[in-house]
Amino acid sequence: MSKTIAQKLNIKEFPFEIKDKNGNGIYFEDSTGYWSKQEYDQNGKQIYFENSDGYWIKIEYDQNGKEIYFGNSNGTWEKREYDQNGNRIYFENSDGYIEDNRPKAVELTLDEIAAKLNIPVELLKIKK
Repeated sequence: MSKTIAQKLNIKEFPFEIKDKNGNGIYFEDSTGYWSKQEYDQNGKQIYFENSDGYWIKIEYDQNGKEIYFGNSNGTWEKREYDQNGNRIYFENSDGYIEDNRPKAVELTLDEIAAKLNIPVELLKIKK
């Protein structure tokens, strides 16, 4: 069995904690030998957690800081997508639940478009 950080450093006062330059706790250990460690992205959002019990969490965010993935060592996961206004348009989880509100592409022939507009297809002109 490998030693914990506090054991390696011969720390005797607990709890023992290490923080990054932004003040985020990145390592914690108590007198029982229990430890946890965290990682953060450049925006200070937690992206990883792990502890001495073997439990872990992984989180991913989009460019706007919205959570798009969550997974853990229990096998639970969730995926999300957002539109340009930050509204959630897709959700899926490890239980098989899916909520899909993403815009759907519509494919129509020229005849179908003309019929919907109630004009002869010969009069239909498409511009870019």
